[in-house]
Amino acid sequence: MSDRIEIQEVGAVEQPPRARVEDVAVEGGTRKRDYLEGFLNQKPAGDVAGEPGGALYEGVVSALKEIYDPEIPVNIYDLGLIYGVEVTEAGHAVVTMTLTTPHCPVAESMPMEVELRVGAVPGVGSAEVNLVWDPAWDPAKMSDDAKLELGML
Repeated sequence: MSDRIEIQEVGAVEQPPRARVEDVAVEGGTRKRDYLEGFLNQKPAGDVAGEPGGALYEGVVSALKEIYDPEIPVNIYDLGLIYGVEVTEAGHAVVTMTLTTPHCPVAESMPMEVELRVGAVPGVGSAEVNLVWDPAWDPAKMSDDAKLELGML
């Protein structure tokens, strides 16, 4: 065994040949050189405004994230109080939500604030809030960000 290290200097490295697609004879004619032509020319479908990822839907979610529970320093979306957001193509937004308890001090005002904020999102023509108690809210519904903010992680 030798402890000697040899260094070899190389002037240039020969590039390997590029892969080529040749016209290949197939039954009924020849295969096109770029058989993925149709696939590669497809354009992605635009986001539907009222579905997740769409501008209107994301605008409604952003508005919900600006509403904070007065007793807990976390927005109602991350707190897990929003059970569903539906936005129609006509711009009608329906938000299904709950509160931490039926005896919550903002039980009367919070749904109205949600309706006003969602209705103010550009593109939303009308907003509706459905307040539900089933399933009941519990801390497991909170996002990880909310749990971190409240020191629960």
